[in-house]
Amino acid sequence: MSAGFNGRGFWTLFTKEVRRFLKVTVQTVLTPMVTALLYLLVFGQALEAHVEVYPGIGYSAFLIPGLMMMSIIQNAFANSSSSLIQSKMTGNLVFVLLAPISSLEFFAAFVLAAVVRGLLVALAVYAVAVLFVDLPLAHPWAIAVFAVIGSATLGALGVIAGIWADKYDQLAGFQNFFILPLSFLSGVFYSIHSLPGVWQQISHFNPFFYLIDGFRWGFFGQSDSSPVLSLAVGSGFLALMIALALARVSRLRA
Repeated sequence: MSAGFNGRGFWTLFTKEVRRFLKVTVQTVLTPMVTALLYLLVFGQALEAHVEVYPGIGYSAFLIPGLMMMSIIQNAFANSSSSLIQSKMTGNLVFVLLAPISSLEFFAAFVLAAVVRGLLVALAVYAVAVLFVDLPLAHPWAIAVFAVIGSATLGALGVIAGIWADKYDQLAGFQNFFILPLSFLSGVFYSIHSLPGVWQQISHFNPFFYLIDGFRWGFFGQSDSSPVLSLAVGSGFLALMIALALARVSRLRA
């Protein structure tokens, strides 16, 4: 472990992680963008004339921020977790661990690379969606803040899962039984106010709901929950994931 911050080591690992997913852009950026747009096409066409979640906001417009944040959540998690499990399975993780970088530098490189991928996918979805749907930008700063919090949180969670998993099946199970259900049941496709009372209460225990709701507030200035509460829960969830991930990284390097 190095004394002080090893900027060169951090930057080398960070750029290696970014280049890793950029080499397969079709898989890591274009495919999730197309998937999100297919959701928009199917649900938007089916429900546009029948659902108005917020006054003056069409259903397709309502749907886009949710799809963007869902893309951020899934791709930020996939980036850090898949990189770590691949390195473990191929046996080259040991060479990264032997490098003169600290646990913080190791963690930050993986998480920031996950942030880059999550934001790239979200921007790709936005760039295509706005060609067909008029989307307001009520609070651009909130959009940026929640996008970074969401991608960093899931990048950190991906580090935890990638270190924990010993094989691809375990990582797939973590994603299929934890990440996907929480993201799909967080208000991406609906307002939680449309749910029965008990399910509304359950939704408030889903941290992904606050990420999506705060992100959506940045576009419309309207949300299902207080943006202050969403920011507090999102920041607290991020702090918890950072603490847990750093503990796992430190134990891995011990």
